[in-house]
Amino acid sequence: MPGFKCPYCSMVMPISQDTNKTLYPSFDSQHGVYRNADYKICYNKSCLKIDFYECPNCKQYSIILNGVGSSVEDVKNIHVRPSSLAIQFPSYIPESIRQDYEEACAIVSLSPKASATLSRRCLQGMIRDFWKITDKKRLVDEIDALQDKVPASQWKILNSIRRIGNIGAHPEADVNLIIDIEPEDAQKLISIIELLIRQWYIERHEQEQLYKDVLELDQDMQSQKDKG
Repeated sequence: MPGFKCPYCSMVMPISQDTNKTLYPSFDSQHGVYRNADYKICYNKSCLKIDFYECPNCKQYSIILNGVGSSVEDVKNIHVRPSSLAIQFPSYIPESIRQDYEEACAIVSLSPKASATLSRRCLQGMIRDFWKITDKKRLVDEIDALQDKVPASQWKILNSIRRIGNIGAHPEADVNLIIDIEPEDAQKLISIIELLIRQWYIERHEQEQLYKDVLELDQDMQSQKDKG
């Protein structure tokens, strides 16, 4: 059964009549009709498909717009609430990194190239902050400096993010060569950034917190032993 991940609490909810309602307003129908059916409700006319999701865990609403029909086919995955599906990462992750990530999420449908460029910049900020590589000027050199520090598969992915992001950041020398980045492609880069944030920052933080808890537990037990 397909699911929808709540952007507020990260719970993956099943899509059912209890969690998802869809409205199809059009020029000919101001009020629209709620349905859990397919696009045939539009009767071959252009309309908006508005999906409402209610999370059974946190009770928050998510609203997503899509256009149905040739007149509004350019309306694709517009996030009304929240404005994007960006994960709300902890504050111990640098603000500049969180901002680049959230902006990349916010414009992934409107401008996939710009989103890919922001993912690239987010990666560079993470490498400089987490790995303390600050003596290089180019991202390619910073990634090269990580070759012996990260798994080979991850190192290849870092270079892929850099190269795809370059398409948005740097115009091609041949102005007649147009390379498009689709929203789903830019979303894949965002997913990798999310994975790296979890692997680098969150796992390190959780490990440090667990170490701290166990050390404090040990000290407390040793203190009780000495008193006994």
